[in-house]
Amino acid sequence: MNNNEQTLCIDKQWVARCFAHSRNTYEKEACVQRQVAEKMMRLLLAAWQNLTITTLPERVVEVGCGTGSFSRLLADRLQPTSLLLNDLCPEMEECLLDVCSLPFTSFLPGDAENMVIPEKTQLIASCSTIQWFHHPQVFFEHCHQALDADGWLAFSTFGKENLYEIKELTGSGLYYQTLEEHKQLLKPIFQVVHAEEEVVKLNFSTPLDVLKHLKKTGVTGTEKRVWSPGRLQRFCQKYLEKFSTGPQSVSLTYHPIYIIAKKL
Repeated sequence: MNNNEQTLCIDKQWVARCFAHSRNTYEKEACVQRQVAEKMMRLLLAAWQNLTITTLPERVVEVGCGTGSFSRLLADRLQPTSLLLNDLCPEMEECLLDVCSLPFTSFLPGDAENMVIPEKTQLIASCSTIQWFHHPQVFFEHCHQALDADGWLAFSTFGKENLYEIKELTGSGLYYQTLEEHKQLLKPIFQVVHAEEEVVKLNFSTPLDVLKHLKKTGVTGTEKRVWSPGRLQRFCQKYLEKFSTGPQSVSLTYHPIYIIAKKL
């Protein structure tokens, strides 16, 4: 199976169910995703400041808003006249009641790859979502068409090292593109103003705690097989053998990528 075929195997209905089931535990458990959202906002504001851009985007779209970590930052820091929030899971709206009660905010459920983005949008933003897309390049082209002449695309996603422990032991996981691959996809139609990546290691007491963490964040959308007692025992044993970082400590890797781009 090649990389494109693997990507196309993502069952988005299954992904939606996984995230819907985790919506009440996600905000507390998804510490990396929350830190990514906060850093994305800092990078975005710094990029505009460096370019002496004083007028912030007024028409903003966020795709894959989830429980709203980045949505609240967009609303608070930018104070846009229009903020359209999108997520694959309709159930996420109940987690967004505070931000959706703002007069400039609306929620549109559905697959972001198929949504009609309002014309002359000034900022399209996304945090920790694009790795689930079937055709990111086509999505970037749609963004380019919808953006205003001076519009911006800002997103975070994850790179090759993301959750590699799980993929190595189960053979299941997403196909992650590199930072350079993302830049190449954007290059014909966007100017990449800022791009960076980092590796974040979390530590857990046991491999079982790792699995509980992933379930509580909904990041189990590539794994449909049942965890039988035997399979679970083998997984935990191998995890301890390969990824122990000390007594009663095992690691889990996240690999965030941040990109800020201006429409050409």
